This record gives sequence, structure tokens and C-alpha cells, in this order.
Amino acid sequence: MSGWVLGVIGGSGLYEIPGLEGQWTAMESPWGQPSDMVFDGVLEGQRVLFLPRHGRGHRLPPSAVNYRANMDVLKRAGCTDILSVSACGSFREELAPGTFVMVDQYIDRTTARETSYFGPGLVAHVSMAHPICPRLAALAAAAAREAGAPVVQGGTYLAMEGPQFSSLAESRLYRAWGCDVIGMTNMPEAKLAREQELPYASIAMVTDYDCWREDEEAVAVSNVLTVLASNAAKARATLAGLARMLKSQTREPSPIDTALDVAILTQRAAWDETLRGKIAALRRFG
Repeated sequence: MSGWVLGVIGGSGLYEIPGLEGQWTAMESPWGQPSDMVFDGVLEGQRVLFLPRHGRGHRLPPSAVNYRANMDVLKRAGCTDILSVSACGSFREELAPGTFVMVDQYIDRTTARETSYFGPGLVAHVSMAHPICPRLAALAAAAAREAGAPVVQGGTYLAMEGPQFSSLAESRLYRAWGCDVIGMTNMPEAKLAREQELPYASIAMVTDYDCWREDEEAVAVSNVLTVLASNAAKARATLAGLARMLKSQTREPSPIDTALDVAILTQRAAWDETLRGKIAALRRFG
């Protein structure tokens, strides 16, 4: 056994993974209802847990996704590492539609989402200086190249609340900040993954140029859908290739596996045991 259990969170256009053999499993979370059931299966000999972020049929807008429940059920199902797949807009001429950007930094501009499992009675501050797992990101990038996708490693993802697309002024501002792509879903996912001690990587698939390029039509769903179809096909091939890679190598421990060891401030005797019982990552603390 390789020791890997890959959790895949599928975004717009990725609601199933051909070749993944298994079954949909209903899972409960103390944090509420996840986006959908979890598909627990085997892809290229590797165990993979698949969760469509917006639910099958794309029922949920970004702000209505229960990110805490999604990450929680994947952790409880035995996931060791998380790969997010999502659509995004580009702020850079060279990041054309169809490009797969392996983001490594975030600016979080979301405002209406639950961003932590911790709170009164159990206080923790995890480091988000480097929110992406470099090991998983490198493997995913290699698999994407093998699948024929143009890949750029590294980039800053601006997470916006949505569901509306950016104004022209916002698009210009985010470009001036040095952001590379924009999307609505990677936050608070990355933060919650770290709190669950799950290494997280993200493939941001470019579908459009947002609205900063005034010489062409601003982003619209009708335009995005065409690119989504092509991106999704390459994403499925990427996942198959990544599964083969993981199957062929043993998973070595990651520092992220024990991120809470240096994050919790509340003294053990003062922990809120009800809250501790809800956080799957704390099971190893007894």
C-alpha cells in the first residue's frame, strides 16, 4: 500500500471522474451538510475520495458551500491529501484560457463564510505562510503536463466572495496587487485543510481573462462553458495520471500532518471537549 488516500474536490465542470470505480457514500458531519455524498473508489489502483464542491448538477453557489463540512467528511473518510480542481479567471496575458495554474499563494477577500473550526474554548492559530503543499503540487503539475495541459507552477489566487464577477475597477486593482488568477472557492478551503492537518494543492484552470482586457468582451458564463469542457477533459486525465504516480510511491510524512502540534494556545485542561470532539484532526490527541 502506498499510504496515500487522495481527496479530490471537483469544481465547475468536474462532477465525476471516469474510471473511478466505487460507490457514493453518504457521510455525516457535526459541521452540517456537505455539498454531496463522497464517492469512495479506486482510480488506477489508487484509493481516491471524490467530492463535487457545488454538488452534482451544480446546485450550490460558492457562498453556500459548506466548506467546513466538506473538509470534515473527507478527513473522516481517511483522506491524507487534498487536491482542489477549480475554474478561474486570469489577470495575466500569458495565462491564457486553457492554462492550468498550480497556485501557491492566496489573498482572501471572502466575507460571508465560516473560516475556522476553532473558537472559544479551543483557540488555535495555524500558519498559512505557505498554504500549498509543495510535494502534492509538484506531482499534480507533472500529471497535468503528461495529460497535455499547459501548466504554470506558482501564482497568487485572489479569492472573491461572488457570485457576481468582478467590476472593471476591482479587476484592475487585483492586477495591481500582483494577483495572477481569481476564483470564488479556494478560500476558506485551504485554511480549513490546514486546520484538519491535510496537505492541500490546487489546480486553477483558466477559463477567461476576467474583465480587465477592455478590448474584448467581459467574462460571461456562456463564454466560460466552452473552455470548461476542454479543461475538464484534461483535468480527468490529470487525475488518472496523478493516481498512477501516487500508487507507485510510498507517502512519506509531511510537516502538515502535525500542524496543530504548534498551533493550539488553549491549555489542554481547559479545552472545550465538545468542540474537540467535532474537529476530526484532534482525534489523535486522545
